[in-house]
Amino acid sequence: MTNATRHAVLLSLALAVFAGPSGLASPPGPADPAAIVHVLNRVAFGPSPGDTGHVRAVGISRYIDEQLHPDRLADAGMEARLAGLDTLRMTSREIAEQYEIPQLKARLAKRQAGAKDGDQPEPPSPEQQRRANLVVIELSQQKLLRAAYSERQLQEVLVDFWFNHFNVDARKGADRFLLTEYERETIRPHVLGKFRDLLGATAKSPAMLFYLDNWMSADPNGPHADTRAGTSRVNRFGRERFGGRFPQMDQLAAQKKNAPKGLNENYGRELMELHTLGVDGGYTQKDVTEVARALTGWTIQTPRLGGSYHFDPRLHDPGEKIVLGHVIKPGGGEGDGEQVLDILARHPSTARFISTALVRRFVSDTPPPVLVDRAAARFRQTDGDLREVMRTILTSPEFLSPESYAAKTKTPLEFVVSSIRATGAVMATAQDALPLVRELRELGMPLYSCQPPTGYKDTADAWVNTGALVGRMNFALDLASNKVGAIAVENRDALAEGGLATFVGHDLSESTRTTVERATSGPQKIALVLGSPEFQRR
Repeated sequence: MTNATRHAVLLSLALAVFAGPSGLASPPGPADPAAIVHVLNRVAFGPSPGDTGHVRAVGISRYIDEQLHPDRLADAGMEARLAGLDTLRMTSREIAEQYEIPQLKARLAKRQAGAKDGDQPEPPSPEQQRRANLVVIELSQQKLLRAAYSERQLQEVLVDFWFNHFNVDARKGADRFLLTEYERETIRPHVLGKFRDLLGATAKSPAMLFYLDNWMSADPNGPHADTRAGTSRVNRFGRERFGGRFPQMDQLAAQKKNAPKGLNENYGRELMELHTLGVDGGYTQKDVTEVARALTGWTIQTPRLGGSYHFDPRLHDPGEKIVLGHVIKPGGGEGDGEQVLDILARHPSTARFISTALVRRFVSDTPPPVLVDRAAARFRQTDGDLREVMRTILTSPEFLSPESYAAKTKTPLEFVVSSIRATGAVMATAQDALPLVRELRELGMPLYSCQPPTGYKDTADAWVNTGALVGRMNFALDLASNKVGAIAVENRDALAEGGLATFVGHDLSESTRTTVERATSGPQKIALVLGSPEFQRR
């Protein structure tokens, strides 16, 4: 592809993507193949040859129902694809003992001779850092492999959605060793269950407790508040297990010693603002404080060593609390927090906030109010049954309306995975997904590393800019040229001669067709379709 051609493509791409759906040809009606592509762009991570044929054979309604019951779908091939990613089956403690503790022991042994009090721990060596990063890398590889190849596509879309909703950043301390279990045990089993169960699982997850600091929250008037919810236990465990000084544990203790003592409102605030009610959900600062008080004592045993959730009554505020007008009687212990979760999960503002987020993800950046109303009503009618809320959304006239076709811009994850699916690209081993992990980092969406608790945005304004579109075009050209590691696009001739265009779901614009026709090779034609404005939308 010449520089002039690439420049012309990028310019048209930027203008058309910014223009939105109005810049595309009017989509056909819901009985046409475009409807199938639309459904696969929302219910799945984009159309693939196999899925397109299946939906055509069984019909859209049956396909949606199949995807709403992933347990009924055979997905045996995924186990073979994930072979070799050993950390995926480990507990958090096993991961810590295999990947964290040996490094700490090695660094301790190097420092024991002549180390002085106050010395800072040595930074990890490149090999130690690589080994520590392996856990998150393998988790990222499995995410990409499942998104690209799993038969249970809606489940994978929802795991991504709910992980993002209850975001945890791998770069915060112990969380990189807690995330595998967090996604596997906390998020994945609950994405089509009751919202209250999902909310409770996240509230007790060590990853969330650590990320938003609730593990350190204690009754400021209690006798044990200054232990900072487990710091002394962490260090005692390290000393008893290994003997002598344990620099990283000592450093953690020093950090917590200097932190404000007592009540920590971080989780209580995000629990209401981001996880349940929404910023306009009707709560006050007093409610934030009362929720934080109710959740004191919800902590972790030895967080740096992969410990599990633990309620410590010594850290709990036993007094009466009033949350959103509900009186929580004194002396309830751990049950105080459970009552808070019950109140929040069943609040009308939560039904509306969750429904709005789901409609935004699956229908439009501007959620249709009438659909939000119906989804919220279904949420309340079913006590937060997420499968039924999703059924309401995915079978709605708004979702299936041609006006919703191509109304969303793909995130980098959606773009990369939909490119793999549309081209039928082959990853022979789990390690073949590693270049995609790096690619997403370059495209501004490193997996499991979104720092703010809001998670990554899924609206166009977050992802549409000239630099990002250049990166996408470069990836498309590398993929089409079989230059993304060992990933192989095997049917390039058929794709180049028009086969790929069927996965766009719309007629290519005159500008896109002209640009593709000017290309002088098959890989260039494939790249131009993948990089086109039409393919950037879903």
